[in-house]
Amino acid sequence: MGKSSVASRLGRGLAYGVAGIAGLVLLAAGGVTYTLIASKPMLDGAMAVTGLSAPVTITRDNQGVPTIQGATRADLARALGFLHGQERFFQMDLIRRASAGELSGLLGPIEAVMNIDRQRRLHRFRHRAEQAVANASPEEKALLSAYAEGVNEGLSSLGARPFEYALLLSSPRPWQPADSILAGYSMYLDLQDDRAVMEQSRATVLEKLGPDLTAFLYPGGTALDSAIDGTILPAPPLPAALPPAPAKAALDLPPLPPPTPGSNAWAVGGGLTDSGAALVANDMHLGISVPGTWYRARLVQTGGEGGMDITGVTLPGTPMIIVGANGHIAWGYTNSYIDTADRILLDPVPGQPDQYQTPEGPKPITQVTEKICPAWTGCTDLVVEETIWGPVVDKDGQGRRIALRWTAHEPDAVRLGPMARMERARSVEEAITIAHEARQPQQNFVVGDAAGAVAWTIIGVVPARYGHDGTLPTSWADGSRGWHGMLPPEKVPVVLNPEHQRIWTANARIVGGEAYALLGDGGYDMGARQGQIRDELFAKTRLTPADMLAIQLDDRGLVLDFWQGEMLAALQTRTTRPGLAAMVDPVKSWGGRAIPESIGYRLVREFRSRLSQRLYGAYLAADGDLSRREIARQMEAPLRRLLTERPPALVPAPYKDWDALIDATLADVAQAVEKAGGIDAFTWGARNNAGVKHPLARLLPPLSALTDPEDVPVPGDALQPRAQAPGFGASERFAVSPGREKDGYFHMPGSQSGNPLSPYYLAGHQDWVRGRPSPFLPGPARWILTLKPAT
Repeated sequence: MGKSSVASRLGRGLAYGVAGIAGLVLLAAGGVTYTLIASKPMLDGAMAVTGLSAPVTITRDNQGVPTIQGATRADLARALGFLHGQERFFQMDLIRRASAGELSGLLGPIEAVMNIDRQRRLHRFRHRAEQAVANASPEEKALLSAYAEGVNEGLSSLGARPFEYALLLSSPRPWQPADSILAGYSMYLDLQDDRAVMEQSRATVLEKLGPDLTAFLYPGGTALDSAIDGTILPAPPLPAALPPAPAKAALDLPPLPPPTPGSNAWAVGGGLTDSGAALVANDMHLGISVPGTWYRARLVQTGGEGGMDITGVTLPGTPMIIVGANGHIAWGYTNSYIDTADRILLDPVPGQPDQYQTPEGPKPITQVTEKICPAWTGCTDLVVEETIWGPVVDKDGQGRRIALRWTAHEPDAVRLGPMARMERARSVEEAITIAHEARQPQQNFVVGDAAGAVAWTIIGVVPARYGHDGTLPTSWADGSRGWHGMLPPEKVPVVLNPEHQRIWTANARIVGGEAYALLGDGGYDMGARQGQIRDELFAKTRLTPADMLAIQLDDRGLVLDFWQGEMLAALQTRTTRPGLAAMVDPVKSWGGRAIPESIGYRLVREFRSRLSQRLYGAYLAADGDLSRREIARQMEAPLRRLLTERPPALVPAPYKDWDALIDATLADVAQAVEKAGGIDAFTWGARNNAGVKHPLARLLPPLSALTDPEDVPVPGDALQPRAQAPGFGASERFAVSPGREKDGYFHMPGSQSGNPLSPYYLAGHQDWVRGRPSPFLPGPARWILTLKPAT
């Protein structure tokens, strides 16, 4: 057979192959298009729904925000579940699967997904969720059941499954009451250290650096602290000398994203507002995707004693308002970073490898087999080892097992009852009582009421430690260390109606003294962002919602003022070195704001990051890039002191002096500028884009054209009130006075709906990007849907 004949057949084969592939692509595209059209949520008309006690009216405004009006709280839960099932089911499915360690059952045997499943299965949250439902009160069970039934009715009433399942060649499975508990566990996993790795990091650092240098480089607090009670922790002394150089080895620090998952929340009392009511502001900083973390809603109960009218955000997967206002109180959260978990070193029993020592004598390690079943392949077994204190999550350098005691493992770690009562609370005092009975991830709880009172406390339980402070892994075998359960409510710290009428929180330490010792340190953020908020609150004697928004949008990098001075002084003495002269003018006129067009801000920010990475990396003798590792959240004060005093005895190898460290850091910055395309391209906006994407678009980039908003440069940074990074930022913003909700505002990124063909898909997203105030309450009704009891 001749070459031309072979080429001809090969060409025809390729043409047929390409045509076949194109046909499959067109067929898949047609299937997804049909699914998108058929799975649009129901907006108008009427529908019979089983389980309702009376008709429920759902009006949506032009952004798709519903006002749900019904006779009972169970009817409202059923209707909210209906809406979540229609508009957010895929998101809810990801939430429950991520908590339960079942993501691979949807996404397949991707190794990164399998690793998440293996780690999450150690907590056995699905088992715990099922137990929590079995032990719930009748009222909670009724609420969970009504919500789950509403979700399933909403999902089944769609004309097709949500489009994501078509792409994954999968089908959704019904929602169960236990899945709502799993949604609650998801916030523990998002906001807390689910293996208490920070304790292990402290132990590793202590072993490498010794007590003096560790205390200096990793202080519990600094002069930048901004506690409400005004306390400042004593600064550790400057070490006299460096310890012997450790062996060159990578340090096992926990990999964390650069921004601190957290939030801002503050309140001012009635003496500082024109209305006499408190004014509460909140913006919770989380990873941001499409459609969005929260689902906005207004719930109006017309029956029952007193009724209820509450507006705020719900977490898809749960039937409650998470933060918001009900006409009497308004409240918000920030991640508290109190210490909620401990690593326990298990002392082995000689000759018995599967036993460990306890105060009651040796006990066997319990083994439970969990099956991980990825889509399109077979199941694998994971053996989970459990102790009287919690699951085994790791081993130390000596091979000893490490167990985890974590408040998320408590039998009642997630409960709906207290939050159902919070929805109806009528005063700050009542809200504080409920907060101390609540079972949820521990948060800074900021609350104000219509009478003008304001307060802060911790919502959720606080461990009652004895014999240790929770900073390092310890053995509990002899009974001298452990937990006496949880603190009684009367011992949980509270700040109520301070004389200055201001409450502020931003993930840093709030209180000192005995209260600080009770709460512990779970990784408090540096106090500069919190202090910036405090200072702005004290700058005025009257505050309005517009003032609250101005603080939330504050993009001034005040903590970088020191670094701008250091960098400018260093550059001005090194202008003959390649790449440095061009930096002088942008740094000199940097403006101090994290705005997209600023070159100077990015240069100064890069200088700080690179220097801290080099310095901590040198002290720790760590290989590799530490930029995405937890160097030290409180590093600002020790770094400033080292650069100001420049003690010769603390210059780390391989640098001969402090100038050599500065030289190396500036060379790093110059290299980054060159890599970015030159000084004119080195803007903050080139690095700091919104990065809001659908989860599947991260795996299938072409999907972005359908699902994702335009990716634009945005102002802000993790060091200031407008906390912002790619794919991270304010998951909502609001300020509101209870009883005057019509004067409040609200922002939310992403979309109210998960279907890209919804008429309000991404509506409101640009308000969030641009910081334009939009109403807190839903607007006039554009669509009206009535759910009627099925006969």
